[in-house]
Amino acid sequence: MTRIVVAQHAGACFGVERALDLANRAAEGATTDVHTLGPLIHNPQVVASLAQRGVTPIERPEDAGEGSVLIMRAHGVTPEMERRAQAAGLEAVDATCPFVKKVHRFAERLEVEGYQVVIVGEAGHPETEGTRGHAPGALVVGTVEEARSVEVGRRVGVVVQTTLERPLLREVVSALIGRCEELRLYDTICEATTERQGAAAELAAEADVMVVIGGRSSANTRHLVDVCATRCGATFHVETPEELHGAWFAEAETVGVTAGASTPSAQIDVVTKRIRELCDARAAGTS
Repeated sequence: MTRIVVAQHAGACFGVERALDLANRAAEGATTDVHTLGPLIHNPQVVASLAQRGVTPIERPEDAGEGSVLIMRAHGVTPEMERRAQAAGLEAVDATCPFVKKVHRFAERLEVEGYQVVIVGEAGHPETEGTRGHAPGALVVGTVEEARSVEVGRRVGVVVQTTLERPLLREVVSALIGRCEELRLYDTICEATTERQGAAAELAAEADVMVVIGGRSSANTRHLVDVCATRCGATFHVETPEELHGAWFAEAETVGVTAGASTPSAQIDVVTKRIRELCDARAAGTS
């Protein structure tokens, strides 16, 4: 029988669970419209489920009616968006992950103290854009090549997108050293991210097939896919059980399963159950 193993650390992190709890409580007690500013988390299935409960995403505070509840997404928003929500007469619920808020505070502090702020992260990612709102002069660096070519000041302060891989951070910092007189680093990678990547790497090294569950727009899930793919050639990224194919598991003795930090446990359970069904069906010669 095929062995199916779920990584020791997988699925929704504290910040995501907290955001979902706040959104569900807002939906339960709603006497007015409830919106999220952008998707609450990077998980289409969860966003769709919230919409069925009346919690719908909007792109601008002005798109909500006065008096509506507006939930600030887990990735955080800029101070300007917060001011616009207040000006629009909305009831704001801050679902920003506390670890992301820490990045905001460090970036603000570095800029006030005169450092050239460098955010190591993905340009255009909601978390990175939210951090830039707290340090308007910040530069975003996503690769070693960018770190080598970007113009930096004499004093450089570094913060990091919480879902980034630590090896990339080390490479970027190494590329910045020697290009400035002073470099101050706040390693703001979330420990949950490190735990998930470590557990995924360990499992992928012994698995014949790896399945990574999570939204395709989720940065931390994509990083998990990269981590697994370097150790297990048969690595597949899915959002739902319907995307699984029995042929993936035809020769597999061990199937590893992991999931991004925006993936609730229920989503892991249904995908894992479907993997078992497909493996058992092939073993019985029915698929």
